[in-house]
Amino acid sequence: MTTTTPISTAPHVAHHFDDAEQQFEAARLGMWLFLATEVLFFGGMFTGYAMYRAAYPEAFHEGSGRLDLVWGTINTAVLLVSSLTMALAVHSAQSDDRKGTARFIAATMLLGAAFLGVKAYEYAHKFHEHLVPGAEFAPAELASGVQPGHVELFFSFYFAMTGMHALHMVIGLGLMAWLWALARRGRFFPAYYTPVEITGLYWHFVDIVWVFLFPLLYLIG
Repeated sequence: MTTTTPISTAPHVAHHFDDAEQQFEAARLGMWLFLATEVLFFGGMFTGYAMYRAAYPEAFHEGSGRLDLVWGTINTAVLLVSSLTMALAVHSAQSDDRKGTARFIAATMLLGAAFLGVKAYEYAHKFHEHLVPGAEFAPAELASGVQPGHVELFFSFYFAMTGMHALHMVIGLGLMAWLWALARRGRFFPAYYTPVEITGLYWHFVDIVWVFLFPLLYLIG
């Protein structure tokens, strides 16, 4: 007599999984594999940055000095707090605190939006100072011996690295908006909070990337 493995009839379990635990483990493994590819992507940029920083230390020091350390520090604090609120959102979902889940997801979104607002202000300031790589690049009063082209290289890395990070933040905010809408409908509870957990992993990764970007770009020398 042939037997078959019973499939859970719970609405939150897809038909191709045996139970919620198997579905959760598969989703978490998939996210970790995705984040591994992201590590390789950002790792390539970090490697290129390190090579050129070693080749032109004075120019990179000069470029770093044109960044606003105060706003960079504020943005670092904002992202660290957003990691806390994201962790609290996961905890609330695990504890069946449905209002708390929606509240902490909304707080994470607000902090993420605040980060992007500060970054937009910094970008606008760099445009005003003609520090955007291209035909209009014209840094004022460079230190003796520093070549403008080498400083431009620093800002090329700055905009590429922070720009890709900001893009990941925008994607994260889109995911958060989706989570918030589901949380408002009471879709997450102790037996099913996989989307909150998986999105939390993504958000923490984006925050960790910034923790590396901040000293590399803002704290040279």
